Amino acid sequence: MSAATVIADDAEALAVAAELAADFRKDAAERDAQRRLPHAELQRLSASGLLGVTVPAAFGGADVRTETLAEIFRVLASADASLAQIPQSHFVYVNVLRRQGTREQQEFFFGEVLAGKRFGNAQSEAGTSHVQDIRTRLARRPDGSYDLDGVKHYSTGALFADWIPVLARADDDNLHVAYVPRDAPGLTVVDDWDGMGQRTTASGTVRLESVPVPADRVVPHHLTFQGPQLHGAVAQLLHAAIDAGIAAGALAEAVEFVRTKSRPWFESVGEGHSTAADDPLLVQRFGELAIRVRAADALLVAAARSVHAARADLTDDSAAEASIAVAAAKVTAAEAAVEVGSALFEVAGTRSALDSLGLHRHWRDARTHTLHDPARWKVQHIGRYVLRGVRPPRHGLL
Repeated sequence: MSAATVIADDAEALAVAAELAADFRKDAAERDAQRRLPHAELQRLSASGLLGVTVPAAFGGADVRTETLAEIFRVLASADASLAQIPQSHFVYVNVLRRQGTREQQEFFFGEVLAGKRFGNAQSEAGTSHVQDIRTRLARRPDGSYDLDGVKHYSTGALFADWIPVLARADDDNLHVAYVPRDAPGLTVVDDWDGMGQRTTASGTVRLESVPVPADRVVPHHLTFQGPQLHGAVAQLLHAAIDAGIAAGALAEAVEFVRTKSRPWFESVGEGHSTAADDPLLVQRFGELAIRVRAADALLVAAARSVHAARADLTDDSAAEASIAVAAAKVTAAEAAVEVGSALFEVAGTRSALDSLGLHRHWRDARTHTLHDPARWKVQHIGRYVLRGVRPPRHGLL
């Protein structure tokens, strides 16, 4: 891999994201239809410097505002939701290093990130009692290093990664993150993802069989949750940005289709409306959909600002407010993505359902991605916070 650009500031980061999104949009439907994995596109993403924008300034990064990071993901997802999903875990595990990494770990890994190296993830497990029942184990060797064993599923980004952060329990049963090279002995990434949406994320299986891990590649993740934290808020904010981007992308495609391809309904013509875009019932529906998208975008910005403010003054109260703001944004963006992805066909008409056009990818991506964390529990936490002042729990999913 050639050296990556080091982005200087927020304005440059946003400009680079917009340029990449414009290019990625061109072949997004084709990649989805053929399940052509975006190796070349990810190389461009790495080389662009976008993967390093949250590296702290003390280590040479731009350390962009949280609003900028959210907008990067929203813009990329409006073009290709699968491609935007792949680096989500990358930024989450950069954030883990910011919070719990030693100075030596930060110097090494932040240097890797600025050079364009990608983090994947090996976090979720299937067949356990619940999502936080992690059974992957780090067993300490006599020399202080570890053996890592387990099986991970939904490992978005692992197939394309240079480093795979693995969530595991050590001998003390506490959660740690082991940063493992993609080519480590005993580590296998299986491209067996067959989801109906997010088709090109390659969110398959990672198998770990006695993978050797030096002690200085392990971070004590459990310490993150012993005080006020933004780990979950940042992770969920990026998911919300992806959903908002899907909604925006679906609306843009619906607008273009109705303007250029849809025929007016004959009864509309009978009332003097010569094009589909003049149909007052379609105008009404597009107005409603635009409101959904604007609401999702506005709450995303508000949530990002809340997270950024909490970073500057992290307390139990500021962390709780940030988590609740992100939860509201996530619920709204998820609803908008699914609604607009479905309404695209309602407003565009029969022809839009042709498989060859690939317009169904927006709904499939939305329906698949919004399964990440149940919105109903976020609504519960919002209600408890508003009604009784109960702060949300520190489990990393809020």
